[in-house]
Parts: sequence; structure tokens; C-alpha cells
Amino acid sequence: MLTRLLLSLLLLLLPLSAFASGGTGEIPDLTRSAMGIFAVILFVGAYALVIMEEHLHLRKSKPVIVAAGIIWILVALTYQGLGRPDHAHGAIIHNLTEYAELFLFLLAAMTYINALEERNAFRALRSWMVNKGFTLRTVFWLTGLLAFCISPVADNLTTALLMGAVAMAVGGSNTAFVVVACINIVVGANAGGAFSPFGDITTLMVWQKGKVEFFEFFAIFIPSLLNWLIPAAIMSMAVPKEKPEVTDESVSMKLGAKRIMALFLATIITAVSFHNFLHLPPAVGMMLGLGYLSFFAYWLKKKEDRLLSGDNPFDVTGHKHETFDLFRKVAKAEWDTLLFFYGVILCVGGVGQFGYLAGVSKFLYEGLGHTTANVLIGLLSAIVDNIPVMFAVLTMDPHMSHGQWLLVTLTAGVGGSLLSIGSAAGVALMGSARGIYTFGAHLKWTWAVALGYAVSILAHLFLNARFFTH
Repeated sequence: MLTRLLLSLLLLLLPLSAFASGGTGEIPDLTRSAMGIFAVILFVGAYALVIMEEHLHLRKSKPVIVAAGIIWILVALTYQGLGRPDHAHGAIIHNLTEYAELFLFLLAAMTYINALEERNAFRALRSWMVNKGFTLRTVFWLTGLLAFCISPVADNLTTALLMGAVAMAVGGSNTAFVVVACINIVVGANAGGAFSPFGDITTLMVWQKGKVEFFEFFAIFIPSLLNWLIPAAIMSMAVPKEKPEVTDESVSMKLGAKRIMALFLATIITAVSFHNFLHLPPAVGMMLGLGYLSFFAYWLKKKEDRLLSGDNPFDVTGHKHETFDLFRKVAKAEWDTLLFFYGVILCVGGVGQFGYLAGVSKFLYEGLGHTTANVLIGLLSAIVDNIPVMFAVLTMDPHMSHGQWLLVTLTAGVGGSLLSIGSAAGVALMGSARGIYTFGAHLKWTWAVALGYAVSILAHLFLNARFFTH
């Protein structure tokens, strides 16, 4: 059913592209050409396979990588036929440059997260929360709040899995609690990522594109907070105040964990400084920060080699030392996700070369108006992943005020919370809480999440009215 809905939605874009004209810069209106229509069908088919990943057990990167390659073959052949053989080369280099910046930024961030995970930073936090003896309602609020607070720095997928593990460990067989706790975590993680340039891929793309400055993102902090608080307050009334059993499990962090946290903070500061003061891509700053970690990894490896060579291979916390290897952390990056971004960016960029994005942009932003269009973008991101949606908006590049760019950043970031399949956080928790947190279970509370979505938009329009004038 979901696949049919997506296919219908994307195919509806075909007649909308009749609005595209030959006056859209260097891109002619090729929306009615056989090559153009075939390119859209390829993209739709590939994305249908992405949605069915859980059922097919086919990695989401595979269909979009293949579709991207074929679409750019169609682009090259089309423009050669038009007597412009160099056009496709210039266009794909532009897309590859955008992907390279995103790839390097995320690779550095993922390496830090993997390093912290290996040093037991997240397990220690989970152990502390489980052993504190909080009531279920307290755990509900704490996991949601921590999801909101951690996701601006860590990605929402890692945050959701961490907090979801806590909720399931505490809730046990109480499925009613686990369901609302998982929904609360998904909403909190997505809302927390919406107001930070580091919190979500969409905000990162908007920041790297220069549409919104680093500190301007924090203007949507209160709307993002309301987006989480309102459904959380409603759902908390369904959570009992009973106390779960306390476990004896105790996990402490390994050697160097706190220093890696400090280096991660220094890396973020470096990336922001590169962008704000040196006007260089933030990815270069992130790679410099990866250099910080590489030198610390050298010291840590030497330190742990000495511990392993001693009579007692255990540290004071009782952990058996294993030599820290930075490149093992790089290898454990989410390569499927990184390659998925490659496929999506090149697919959307290739389809755009046929004039479809220009047509959709004219229909949405000139026909419906900026505010309505940006609200609809958020709703669309609940069905289609917000990454291709946001990349499409950035490729369309409608002339909008800062307030509207902040609005589409907000809606694309939190719109995925409306459905369990609308964000990476929701999909991940459906996998880890299989059979408990399901599409249908989330759908029962969609009305509460939608209320938070509406209030967050109204709050932004009211609180940040000054951004709509420039």
C-alpha cells in the first residue's frame, strides 16, 4: 500500500512539470522527452525498492546507486543529442562536489560516534539510567529529553537506538509503555536534530549550502521543543507511574572516552570556525578534527599496548583492554547510508537536468506560496525520506527569505515523525522493537504528533517573524 502511494505521489510530478519553461537557465524543458520520463520511472522504481528494504533485505544503497548511473547515462546522451556534450560533465561534477562535502563531514562524525560507542560511553549512560530505579513515567520523560538533547550532536539514528535500548530494558514486557516511549524517542530525536546544523542531514545540507548561518538555526529551538513537548505531554498520560525492577548491571566507560568527547566538541568548534571565519567548507574542519582523533588514537594505542603487555591486562574499571584502532572505527561507519546519499543526490540531480525540479518548484513555490509549500514538504518527508526531499528543494533553489528556509528546515526535520517509516530513527526502532513498535502502533498517536507539528509551525511564524522580512 505504501509503495503504491509513493509511486502515485511521484508520478503526479510528471504533469506538474508542464509548467517548466525553456527560460530556466541552462536547463531546457525536457520533461516530455522519452529520456526524461524514463529517468523519473527509474528513480521511482529505485525508491520503491528502498522503501521495501525491510521486506526484501536489500540494502537501500544498491538500487539508488544503479539508478543514478543509468539516469546520468540518459542525461549525457540527451545533451549530446542537443549539441551540448559538456553540459552533463559540468552538472555531475557539481553534484559530486556537494556529495563529497557531505560524505567527508559525515565520515568524520560517524568515526567519532563509533569511537565513543567502542569506549562504552553510550552503554554507560544506558546502565546508569536503568539502575537508577526511576518510575516508568520518569523514564519516558528522561529518554525523550535525552533524545532531544543528544541528537543535535549525534545523528538521530544513533540517539534513537541508544534511548530505545534504555526504554526496552526498563519497560520489559510492558508493551504499552515501550510503544509510547519509542514514539516519544523518535519525535524527540527528530525535533532535537531540526534546530542544529549537525543534528540532521537536511540541516547540514542547508548550512553547507549557505542558506542559513550556523547560529540562525537556533531560532527554531523553541518550535522544535514544542514539536516534542506537546505529543510527549499527551502520551505521558498513558504511561503508568509504576516502578520497574532494577538490574545489577553496571557498565563504566573505557580509557580515553571523556577525552574523545572533548575532541569531538573541539572538532565541532573547528568545523563551525572554518565555515564562519575562513569561509571554507565545514567538511574540511571536520577532517581536521578527525586528525585530532587520529593523534589521540596513536597515544591510546601505545597506552593500551603497555597495559596488554603487563601482568594484569585489565584496567582499574575491570575492562580487558583491546588496542584502539582508528581505522577500525572508520570501517564501521554506516557505509550503506553514505552510499545511499550518493545515489540519492545523483538521482535527484540527474532528474533535475530534464527540467522536472524547475516545474515542481514553480508549481509549489509560485503557485501555492512559500509557507504552504514548505508545510507540504514536511508532510511529504513523512512518506519519502527527507534527504531527497530537501536536496530537491535546494536544487530548485526557490528565492525565499531566511524565515522560509528555517521553516522548510523545521518541517523537513520533524515531518518524518508523523509516521514510523518517515525517519531513520523510526525505521531503526521498528527493527530493534520488532513486533511491538510497529507502523500501526505509531499511527494511533499520529494525531498527537501532528498537533505538535502544527504548533511548531505556528510558533516559528510568530516568534521568528523578523526572519521573513529578509
